[in-house]
Amino acid sequence: MSESRPVPAFGESLLFLTDEQLRQGIEAMFFAYRGFTADPDRILAELAYGRAHHRAIHFINRAPGTTVNNLLAILGVTKQSLNRVLRSLIDDGLVESRVGTVDKRERHLFLTDKGKALEAKLSDAQRARMRAAYKEAGPEAVAGFRKVLEAMMDADMRHAYTKLRDTTL
Repeated sequence: MSESRPVPAFGESLLFLTDEQLRQGIEAMFFAYRGFTADPDRILAELAYGRAHHRAIHFINRAPGTTVNNLLAILGVTKQSLNRVLRSLIDDGLVESRVGTVDKRERHLFLTDKGKALEAKLSDAQRARMRAAYKEAGPEAVAGFRKVLEAMMDADMRHAYTKLRDTTL
């Protein structure tokens, strides 16, 4: 006679996760990302911008003076795609591109005051959502969530993330 064991709730058994538990985690990520991007998407839509614009603005703000090549590496997009995004941000007065002082071929990117204001508006919306979720989940869940996200990163992206995370502005 075999004894049937109850299936642990999602995340209870970290040594073995069923396909169903993994599917639930994947779907939770999809829906959470949708919620996480909803507020900024509404703000961006008013300006005829998309998520690529948001990511560029975020990382330029996070590392003022970053080069176009560095931004390409972080975002993982084509040069053509990034140039299209940067062109619109520069034309609209949100980003300034400066020639490198050491290497004249390099272009260093900075947010203008207008760009900083938009970045703050976008980030404030996401911080409010993250703050509420973190508060509801509690400190142990927050630490665990961060560990899961970091473990899902490719090694080169984890390195870029760690470098950026450890940079104080």
